[in-house]
Formats: sequence, C-alpha cells, structure tokens
Amino acid sequence: MNASLVRHPAILIGVGAIGGVVFGVIAGDWAANLKVVGDIFIRLIQMAIVPLVMTSVIVATGSMSGVGAGRLTARTFTWMLSFSAVAALVAVGLSTVLQPGAGVTFTGGVDPSLEASLDETQGWQETVLGFFSTNIIASMSTASMVPIIVFSLLFGVALNAYVAETGNTMVITVLEQMQQVLLTLIRLVMKIAPIGVFALLASLAGQVGLSVVSSALAYLGTTLLGVISLLALLVAVVWVRTRLSPWRLPRKLAEQTTIAVTTTSSAVTYPTVLRTAVERVGISQRVANFTLSIGLTMGSYGAVLNYTVVIFFLAQSGNVDLTTGQVLFGMALAIMLNMGTITVPGGFPVIALFLASTLGLPVEAVGLMIAVDWFTGMFRTFLNVNGDTLVAMLVAAADDEIDRDVYNDLHAAPQVSDEAAIVDVTNDEPTRAAATSG
Repeated sequence: MNASLVRHPAILIGVGAIGGVVFGVIAGDWAANLKVVGDIFIRLIQMAIVPLVMTSVIVATGSMSGVGAGRLTARTFTWMLSFSAVAALVAVGLSTVLQPGAGVTFTGGVDPSLEASLDETQGWQETVLGFFSTNIIASMSTASMVPIIVFSLLFGVALNAYVAETGNTMVITVLEQMQQVLLTLIRLVMKIAPIGVFALLASLAGQVGLSVVSSALAYLGTTLLGVISLLALLVAVVWVRTRLSPWRLPRKLAEQTTIAVTTTSSAVTYPTVLRTAVERVGISQRVANFTLSIGLTMGSYGAVLNYTVVIFFLAQSGNVDLTTGQVLFGMALAIMLNMGTITVPGGFPVIALFLASTLGLPVEAVGLMIAVDWFTGMFRTFLNVNGDTLVAMLVAAADDEIDRDVYNDLHAAPQVSDEAAIVDVTNDEPTRAAATSG
C-alpha cells in the first residue's frame, strides 16, 4: 500500500474509529474511562471555533467592496435557504410515505428530567430574539453561534465602510493573521485526531448496546434515506452548474467526512472543511471564508431534515394527524432551528422538546430518539458539512472562483495562506495571492 495513503489523515482517523469500536465492545463498561481523552480532543478544537468563525466572517465581509459583495451574500443565502426548504420537503415526503413513528410502543412514563426540560424550552419569538446578543462577550463564552455571526457580519460591514473611508486596512490585516494562527493551531490539534476519535468511540461502544437501535430502525432509516437523497440532489446540482466531475468528490471530502461522522459536530469539523475547500476543492479563499462561516449555522441541511422527521415521528407515535398548517409551521420551525442552534453534540433533547411543545405533540417518544441520537447525529453532520462545501462550490462557480486545476489535481493545491484573498469585487475578480503547498 502506498505510504502516503497510509499516512492520510482520513485513513488514520478511520483506523482509530474502527479500533475504538472494537476495543469498546471488548472492554465493556471500563472503556468509559477513555471518554476524558476524547473530551479533551473535542475541547481543543472547540476552543478555537468562536475566534476562527469571527475572524473568517469579519475578514470576508470587511474585505469586500462593490456590487460583488452583494452578489456573494445573496447567492450564499439563496442557495442555503433553498436547500434548507428542499430538505424539509424531502423529510415531509419520506415521513408521510414510510410512517417511521407508526406502531411505536413505549414502556414507562416520560423521564422526569425531560419534563423539566420541557418547561424550559422557549417559544419561537424568544428564539428569534436570541439571534441578537446584548453582550457579545457572553455569547462568545457560551458559543452561541448565531448572535456571534450576526455581530461579525455587522462588524465586517462597519469595518468595510471604515476601510473605504480611510484606506486603513490594518485591522483587516491583523484579523487575517489571527485567522491563520488559529488554523495552524487546529492543524496541530488534528495530529492527535486518531487518538481522540479512538477514545470517543471506545467509550460509546462500551456503554451503548444494539438493542436500543433496533427499536428505532424506522426513524433512523427514514433519516438516512433522506440524507442520501438530499446529498444526491446536491451533487447533481453542483455537477450541472459547475461541470466538474462528481467522482472526485468522495476522495476530496474524505477527511472532513470522517471527522464529521466520528465527532458528530459541524463546529469541530469546520476548520477541516475550510482547509479542504481551499486546498483540495479549489474554492477561492474569500468565498470559503464567507460561505462556510455562514454555513456553520445556516447550512445545517441534515439538521433541517432530521428535525422535520422528528415532528412526524412524534405525531405518528401519538396517533396525531398533522394539519397542513402544522406541517408548514413545523417546516418553518425546523429551518429556523437550523439557524438558531449551536452546532455541537448534545442539543437534540431541547430541540425535540421545543418542537413537541410548540406543535402540541406528545413527548413520550423523545426518550427513544435521544437514545439513538448519536446515530442520527452522524447522519446530520455528514450532510451538514458536505452540503456546506457543495453550496460553496455553487457560490464560487457563479463568478469563476473555483480553481479547476486544483479540483482536477493538475497542480499542487495552495494551502490556506496567511496572505488571504485580496478582493476587488468592483470588477468581480478576486486576486488570490500565490501560494505553494508545503
């Protein structure tokens, strides 16, 4: 086997994942002691996410000028909202046909902790209001990504106006350098990714049995089928719009896919997605910075699909017939929650309870879905991160900002450089600094 292939990060992480599952099954409950190692790995990534997202959005927004800035923003939001709506429609269709919640039976009542959480869920008005922070430092401390991105966008717009008025680009330069230092930090942390993934999956395999999965196969199967269908649609649209071979995508996206399904976190995968987009897919740095940062919260198509399936699963498990109004409102809620939740593991119970309480659905089945949420988290994250890259390709292709030679492996891919894209979008032509791969 080729030595470089053996050392490929995706291969090493995959080996760590398989080894972790095998070890966890053999070691049983003792494997839970390894969870702290996996948690340390996750935290090392998470600690850089907020400043990395902020610098990426501010630099991308602050560097733009002319009509190209508006087009980049419009295309990004249009594609993301469109595919989010399609994700909800796919979920409605599959849930109506497959009836994943029909015939589900339960033993025992609702977990008291879930009932307590149900009382704490917010209405949709409070959720929307939460998009706007009164204290950005507090939002940063809790990794509330939507308020952070809203602030970063506004800060970038103000910085853009300041640069246009004064010609002083010092702040942008400083933020560009900070972004590159953070990416270097992430690269260092990713060297221990195989160990971190081994520990995470060993702990999980030692504690989670397969019996809980079998009772929710219909729910899992519906979600997985929706993910596959939506991904196929996305790839087809990218192929039609860009005329780039889709057969190269699996290899190019292998590393971010492996990290996504083993950590079940779009936020943890984000640095790898950003690097892959520029270095392996050939997307310009200005498009990657902006579109992928926005996609971290708005591009969670897997989440939209899963949340819509949840609505139907809860309704069908309780023999509740959803009205057309409830279905449309539920789709809107799923899309809104896509934009309003932190993209790290652990938030699903609150979201499921929010959907149940808002739509007046029974909550008994929530515990069952929580039990298998690690698996649905894999599906959601897989589609979230790869969907973001595909949307970034669509946004970049509109202005010919994909380096086709990089995509087709005709020359060495540039690394994400500290000489970030210098953008003159008055003529809608980005000037990318020359860079060589290390």
